[in-house]
Amino acid sequence: MQKGLFVITGGSRGIGAATARLAARQGWPVVINYRNGVEEARSVVRAIESEGGVAHMVRFDVCDEAAVVSGFSEIDRLGSISVLVNNAGVTKDGLLLRMSEEDFQDVVNTNLTGAFRTAQKSLSGMMKKKSGRVVFIGSVVGLLGSTGQVNYASTKSGLVGMARSFAREYGSRNITFNVIAPGFVETDMTSVLSEELRSKYVSQIPLGRFCSPEEIA
Repeated sequence: MQKGLFVITGGSRGIGAATARLAARQGWPVVINYRNGVEEARSVVRAIESEGGVAHMVRFDVCDEAAVVSGFSEIDRLGSISVLVNNAGVTKDGLLLRMSEEDFQDVVNTNLTGAFRTAQKSLSGMMKKKSGRVVFIGSVVGLLGSTGQVNYASTKSGLVGMARSFAREYGSRNITFNVIAPGFVETDMTSVLSEELRSKYVSQIPLGRFCSPEEIA
């Protein structure tokens, strides 16, 4: 595949940052999207540039349709998109009877609707080239469910149906859609887990440990 832009949402830390750095090492010009944490995003860009790679930062919130449109206009000025990694995601955990409507909708809007928005906006250029790759970062809990994560699990499960449906619509244009479903990864998102929960989850993992962002990348 000709190496156009490699765009990563939520690319300033964790899996997104690791993916950005690996893609840059493989010769891709990388675009890092971020919502908050401008210094973290700059740190990733500096790390890529120190290794001879090319990286750009584009700030927008995947929850805001107008911001996504504006952000992709900026990306289009940098070049054509070859790869989009939909990595932006949040958690707002809580047992079902205690979960507010707002916490449910916030997670859906970021993890599922946000992924729809960015995938949709990336398609026009890929269709012109008749080539493209879209990757959604899902989760094992989208397949297994998880206590206290009905909102998160629902969105990650939804990504599977979304990717399969996109693939049926655009596979004939040589555009692929895939979902990566990691188990527990050592990121800021999982660092807040209690030792009791960490031990419980690790006991269920054949490797006996969480994986690293680099392994997912």
